[in-house]
Amino acid sequence: MPKTILLKGTKKGVISVIKIDEPYGKGSHSVASIGVSLVGDENEPEWKVHIPLENLDEVIEALKELK
Repeated sequence: MPKTILLKGTKKGVISVIKIDEPYGKGSHSVASIGVSLVGDENEPEWKVHIPLENLDEVIEALKELK
């Protein structure tokens, strides 16, 4: 089940975050999947990105710098 965050500035929008194991088939590396749905559907986001878990620390640091 994804972690769901309300998307500020929208009426029903959500950001969903979930770990997916073997997203591209057997043996592929796990990813953090981040999705955005403007209509509040965490299971069918309009946009999503997959970040390899190996890159997660760097991405978190980059996001902290933006803040």
